[in-house]
Amino acid sequence: QVQLVESGGRSVQARGSLRLSCTASERQYCMAWFRHAPVKERAGVAALDAYGITAYAKSVMGRFAISKDNAENTLYLQMNSLQPEDTAMYYCARSNYPVATMRVSDYNYWGQGTQVTVSS
Repeated sequence: QVQLVESGGRSVQARGSLRLSCTASERQYCMAWFRHAPVKERAGVAALDAYGITAYAKSVMGRFAISKDNAENTLYLQMNSLQPEDTAMYYCARSNYPVATMRVSDYNYWGQGTQVTVSS
């Protein structure tokens, strides 16, 4: 049974930074961060596959960075230059595939989410 636990979400001012963490990162599958804002669909933010390839949503490119610490079994999302539109519940997820993907349907394991709120 895969259990993913996110942490690090909180309220911040615009232009601030946060780092989200997710325990139980797995090397042989693609891991990703998704977010779900009110009245929007859950959407991929960043993915890191088993080969070290990353993928980002256009809206966060250049501001967010996904990484993992294999020794600590932890996935991270460094978020810089946060904007109010980044406000959402952020979820860590594990794909069924090793290659990078940000399709919700490619992920079978999800954490409980951590809330990020950015105020202007």
